[in-house]
Amino acid sequence: MEWKFDSKQPIYTQLVDQMTVRIVTGVYAPGSKLGSVRDLAQEAGVNPNTMQRALAAIEDSGLVHSQRTAGRFITEDMNLIQMARRRLANEKIVLFEAQRKQRGFSKEEILNLLEEYRYE
Repeated sequence: MEWKFDSKQPIYTQLVDQMTVRIVTGVYAPGSKLGSVRDLAQEAGVNPNTMQRALAAIEDSGLVHSQRTAGRFITEDMNLIQMARRRLANEKIVLFEAQRKQRGFSKEEILNLLEEYRYE
């Protein structure tokens, strides 16, 4: 999975989002060890301090935990991973709903469009 950044949003928040997606989709498997801050920063093409800030935020969410001398690991708590997955989906739904209203689509029109899309 490639790292992609948008200049309209802080890099560390984008790192948090992208790493969370990698966790909930299994790119980073439950219980697996993450690379070092420097390795992850180099892979993403960001400053190590920015990566450290993102990792601290992910740790605060519980999706990652540190073991003093062994490094950082992805949680094995599947309920926590599922909650994060649902939270990501809900964020997209809220955005979609706001755009639906802004563009003047009724719920019925959207459902019809989704139904049509499903069979294309």
